[in-house]
Amino acid sequence: MARGGSDLTDGADVLVVGAGPTGLALALEAHASGANVRIIERRAESFRPSRAMIMHSRTLEVLRPLGVVDELLDRADRSPRAQLHLGSRTVAAQLGDVALGDTAYPHLTLVRQADVEDVLADALAARGVTVERGVELVGGSAGVDGMHVHVRSDDEVAPASCRFLVGCDGPDSLVRRLAGIGWRGGRYAQEVVLADVELDGMLEPGVLHVVAGRHGLVFLFALGEGASWRLLATRPADRATEAAFGQPAGEVPLPEVQLLLDDSGLGARATDMVWSARVPLQHRLATSFRRGPVFLAGDAAHAGSPAGGQGMNTGILDATNLGWKLAFAAGGGHPGGRHQELLASYDLERRPAAAQVLALTHLIFFGEASTHPLPAFLRGSVLPYAAPALPVLLRQRPLLAAVVALLSQRWVRYRSSPLSVAGSPTSHGARPGDRLPDQTVTCERRSRRLHELTAEPGVHVLLERHTVVPELPAATRLVTVHRIDSWPGRGLLAVRPDGHVGYRTGRLVDDDLARWLRLVGR
Repeated sequence: MARGGSDLTDGADVLVVGAGPTGLALALEAHASGANVRIIERRAESFRPSRAMIMHSRTLEVLRPLGVVDELLDRADRSPRAQLHLGSRTVAAQLGDVALGDTAYPHLTLVRQADVEDVLADALAARGVTVERGVELVGGSAGVDGMHVHVRSDDEVAPASCRFLVGCDGPDSLVRRLAGIGWRGGRYAQEVVLADVELDGMLEPGVLHVVAGRHGLVFLFALGEGASWRLLATRPADRATEAAFGQPAGEVPLPEVQLLLDDSGLGARATDMVWSARVPLQHRLATSFRRGPVFLAGDAAHAGSPAGGQGMNTGILDATNLGWKLAFAAGGGHPGGRHQELLASYDLERRPAAAQVLALTHLIFFGEASTHPLPAFLRGSVLPYAAPALPVLLRQRPLLAAVVALLSQRWVRYRSSPLSVAGSPTSHGARPGDRLPDQTVTCERRSRRLHELTAEPGVHVLLERHTVVPELPAATRLVTVHRIDSWPGRGLLAVRPDGHVGYRTGRLVDDDLARWLRLVGR
């Protein structure tokens, strides 16, 4: 990445490249936190067939302060039913309210990626930020206070500037290549086939059908776009055909789709197909999520298998971690100097989390889709014999809740982050870096949930019952103070905009809170 000497402070605070769920969520988070945002997307049309279909509870939690969750849930299936087809046996599973505690969203949520993009784009437009479609980044160089870039639209190339450039442009990210950031990992021996089809057969409608057989995995969602069913299946990859990893690569003929259905044993016949694609898969992680004023998020930073429905969710968690940091740093007027710890915290927090998610999805994908003899034998021969025990296991709500909690990434925490600060004496409860639990508390003489109190953009300071209200600098913005009457003591807890605890102390001393607020750019 070349470096220039010009002052680039007259452009947008944040230029987002890519208008998928990650880019849209990042633009929305940055704008809500006070940034001047521009978002460009090289695709001229907004619609593309959905690849992601699941949104987890933690993702809904971090989107809640942005005011989009109600609309997302209106478009979603919040009480999905599934049938697991194991050889000749079928096991029914209710995947709605799985009794997941400590959250306002105790359910699995099926929602098309296209609907997620529509809702986020509409929310941005309502705030005066329009996605610039048909606009492509073609080059860039770092300047004194940000980035000087060139974008192409209607075959014309024009210069633009920004303090921060964020690549949300997928696995084949141009932003990542411009920044000279490495891309380590490998390719899977399997690929995914997607298709929207009409089916004849005895399949119960409106149900998620899952086959984990000897040949691999087959999902049938009742969430097709243009047809009644969306098929997602795995098969050995076609290594002879070069294609961009993680991207729909080419149409799959109807006879090949039918072969996947035949191998599944579902007894269904595809009578019509309105769209299909093969998607080569890889498992890769960027060597850094940041270089100077350039940042990576979503598939540009990490790419894995679709196992566990982690891709879109992990990208949105990246976005809501980074968006407020860029906005707060830009608001301080010195993005390259004063806020180095704040900006560095993104890579320190999100890259290890992404690595853990990739390890989890790699393990799940090996079990459910690998053609290796061991998992193939377990799926094809052992699981059908275990089928009678599955209904009993599925009725164990704590077990099911634990699995859903694992997939939701509520376990992600940033205790070693420079933004995670503990005062003295320490206090009980969530530690700095942890997700704020959604406890029921008493505030202003009535019962409230903590995530209800923090469901607005910005930093939230939660005072214990006898804590003196701290004095904050007059210029402090986007900081809201709440007194929790049901918490005895003289301490406090400061919650970051992404719902993680940033600062906690058992007794507020001098300007400790103000010092932490300066650390995060307030």
